[in-house]
Amino acid sequence: MTVHVIADDAEALETARRLAAEFGAGAAERDSARKLPHAEVERLSASGLLGVTVPADHGGADVRHETLAEVFRLLASGDPSLAQIPQSHFVYVNVLRRQGTPAQREFFFAEVLAGRRFGNAQSEAGTKHVQDIRTRLVPEPDGSFLLSGVKHYSTGALFAHWIPVLARAEDDTLHVAYVPRDAHGLTVVDDWDGMGQRTTASGTVKLDRVGVPADRIVPHHLTFQGPQLHGAVAQLLHTAIDVGIAAAALAEAAEFVRTRSRPWFESGYESATEDPLLIQRFGELGIQLRAAEALLATAARTVDLAAAGLTDERAAEASIAVAAAKAFAASAAVEISGALFELAGTRSALDGLNLHRFWRDARTHTLHDPARWKVQHIGRHLLNGTLPPRHGLL
Repeated sequence: MTVHVIADDAEALETARRLAAEFGAGAAERDSARKLPHAEVERLSASGLLGVTVPADHGGADVRHETLAEVFRLLASGDPSLAQIPQSHFVYVNVLRRQGTPAQREFFFAEVLAGRRFGNAQSEAGTKHVQDIRTRLVPEPDGSFLLSGVKHYSTGALFAHWIPVLARAEDDTLHVAYVPRDAHGLTVVDDWDGMGQRTTASGTVKLDRVGVPADRIVPHHLTFQGPQLHGAVAQLLHTAIDVGIAAAALAEAAEFVRTRSRPWFESGYESATEDPLLIQRFGELGIQLRAAEALLATAARTVDLAAAGLTDERAAEASIAVAAAKAFAASAAVEISGALFELAGTRSALDGLNLHRFWRDARTHTLHDPARWKVQHIGRHLLNGTLPPRHGLL
């Protein structure tokens, strides 16, 4: 595979616009048939988009977070499942930027620029809570480690060249082990059966005494010992996906009403587009979408400002800005994708049209982490000046 290296922010955005249009053309069919987007993911790699956050001194474009958020918003407006697949890729590139050794950064950044993809093996089912990680790194006499555990919701793993695995060492500290997709003892099971984001292949990763050299392990626990943007960046990308879904759903609703919907007989109009009640509702939802887009852009700029001079206060402002954007965008995506049917009418519910994919994608993706806790942290910060926690999910 020949991989292009993107030069700057403008090229990254233009590439994302082109791919979003390409991916959007087949999104409904892929979702309906649950046809995994192997070819599309290869095109994403070849485009160079997966390397845009590699630092400039390693040959990357090192784009702004504002640009990266817009890349994800564009991709999600075309196909939310495809946009979700590389989210963890960028998160774990970011882990290397912060905690990787010079040798690790040199090796893995070259891999990324060559089109290699990171997946994830992070969450576990049946544990006490989301941060109860039971996968373990066990030291071997030769200095390497054995990795054992079972991971769920492993978005991107099926398409990955490297699978970053969240695991705990003997002293219970948190690490990320970067494991080759074809490592002995590692199995990726395509058992994701969610009602939405159906083609993300967010299945199970099984690790049975997988050997990991010490130089493929990064001390992730150190990330949270000082001011950090790990959670803010990860959540920013989730926010962009929600906003992209909302934009696509509203655009689809408008197109349907213009081309297929009949006016309600009591309105007295010849066209559904003239119905003042529909016009009012479109206006209300349009305002909601614009607010979500504005909050996303503001959050991204706040992250960029914090990254330019990281302090506890700047990191807190970034986390709060992203939390506000995410909480609002989650609500907007669910409401707008549901309102599509209210606006478009009975025919829009036909299963063959697959317009319900927008709501299914929005509802599934917004379950990723609860907005109610984001609202709590926003309130505590506003009322009492309490800095948000450094747990990586805010």
